[in-house]
Amino acid sequence: MKTLWMFLLAGVLMFGTISLGAAEEAPQKVKALAVSKLADYGKHPVIIRAVQAENAKGKSLDQIKAIDEKWRATPGLAENMKALMESECGRFLQSLQNTTPYFSEIFVMDNQGANVAMSEKTSDYWQGDEAKFQQSFNNASGATFVDQVKFDDSAQAYLVQVSVPVWDGEQVIGAITFGIDVEKVE
Repeated sequence: MKTLWMFLLAGVLMFGTISLGAAEEAPQKVKALAVSKLADYGKHPVIIRAVQAENAKGKSLDQIKAIDEKWRATPGLAENMKALMESECGRFLQSLQNTTPYFSEIFVMDNQGANVAMSEKTSDYWQGDEAKFQQSFNNASGATFVDQVKFDDSAQAYLVQVSVPVWDGEQVIGAITFGIDVEKVE
């Protein structure tokens, strides 16, 4: 225990503060990016068409949760996951990610928070119980949501998720989440 306290004290003296993995607020440059460039993707025709088509399927929340349970239990990529990446919208998201250095992931959700398209596999199918969907869909009112910055062990980078609504005219029909590498945003 004494060693831990000595380490912490040395960290405070050397760096002024020590982070023990706590999340922190996103930098202003990420917030500015969210309300300008990223919000515009919520009005992109490819994304709107994909969300409209998914919403038209009328899946129940029980159906979505059943898919989510199988999704989380599946290692690798199942056919239904590949389909979300190989759709027109999935290919569009991959193109965005491949041409924009600060994107670490991008995925689109329907009006219940279920995945519609993704640039790469997400850890779960249903985002409806998470702040990224709830805050950006905002009971069909729409809002920009910038989460806290967190260190991602798999990416070995500081990432923040930014979520914006998908708009069909004046109506919010879904949401998009962008994983942003904060150190690559200029």
